[in-house]
Amino acid sequence: MIQAPDTLQSATPSQEGVQAAARAVADILPPTPLLPVTISGVRCWAKAESLQPIGAFKIRGAWWALSNLAPEQRAAGVVAVSSGNHAQGVAWAAKKLGIRAAIVMPRDAPQVKLANTRALGAEVVLYERPCEDRDEVAAKLIAERGGSLIHAFAHPHVIEGQGSAGLEATMQLGRTPARIIACCGGGGLAAGLALACPDSAIHIVEPDGWDMVGQSLAAGALIQAAPDAPSTICDALQPPATKPINLAVLQGRAEAGVTVTDDEVRAAQHFAFEQLRLVLEPGGAAALAAALAGKVPVDESTIIMLTGGNADPASFAAMLADKNMTRSVTKASLGAHIAATDNHV
Repeated sequence: MIQAPDTLQSATPSQEGVQAAARAVADILPPTPLLPVTISGVRCWAKAESLQPIGAFKIRGAWWALSNLAPEQRAAGVVAVSSGNHAQGVAWAAKKLGIRAAIVMPRDAPQVKLANTRALGAEVVLYERPCEDRDEVAAKLIAERGGSLIHAFAHPHVIEGQGSAGLEATMQLGRTPARIIACCGGGGLAAGLALACPDSAIHIVEPDGWDMVGQSLAAGALIQAAPDAPSTICDALQPPATKPINLAVLQGRAEAGVTVTDDEVRAAQHFAFEQLRLVLEPGGAAALAAALAGKVPVDESTIIMLTGGNADPASFAAMLADKNMTRSVTKASLGAHIAATDNHV
């Protein structure tokens, strides 16, 4: 039977599932580096998921989800919804497994993400954000064509796959992280990390005006983005709401959410480029932005997730050129240097 969208949340992601996902991911992908970084005199750790083959952690959940499809589901193909990174993850996994993939993406997604998704062989179906509901577009596609919905953050196997990053980082660190700071859109990564690392504090970081997960956790119910929600450069972190499956995992597990401004995100991008020699897209730099701005404490057992590196070249170049802004924003929090390269994990 082909999964319809409403059945995807009936399964419950588990710690055992995360462990199985971690084994499956390790069989096909090398671990991403865990880099030591000093912020305000304190050394902590940055998990460079931006160095994945598709430039983002989303490859983990996509691979685990598609690997779990039954033969008849593989034959029917998959449909995904994404602003870009999940799209590339699903497209990459589908190409490896010989599965037809159609990806519902916003027309205003960064061109680099649209181009990369098409280059991996997936069909891109565009929708208008925020006028159209991407889940409704996907549901219509499935009704017309059949196939399985691989939701960007509300699929149990996607959640488990994302959590594999937490197990990998813990193994590299050699001890249980005191806290993990995670960029957060719909809550797929945060939920996966909560399952993977139950003894670690999970701090979620969202863009200003798009803290739907943080607000939902505080309210104990799903909160929708306001119709007049502000614009944000974090295109990967602006779903209209989280989903029940994510909220169920995170309630009682995640710390109170924090938000970051566009300027704080740009400062984090600039810092990562200068200090870590990494290119981060805005959404992939949100967790680092919170740490640099002092909104989440760090210690030697803190892991900061650097979740994506698919930056628009022109926007990234403009950010680097605006050194007065980025340096003024980070001056108070930097005092930072990178530990010796032979300490890299």
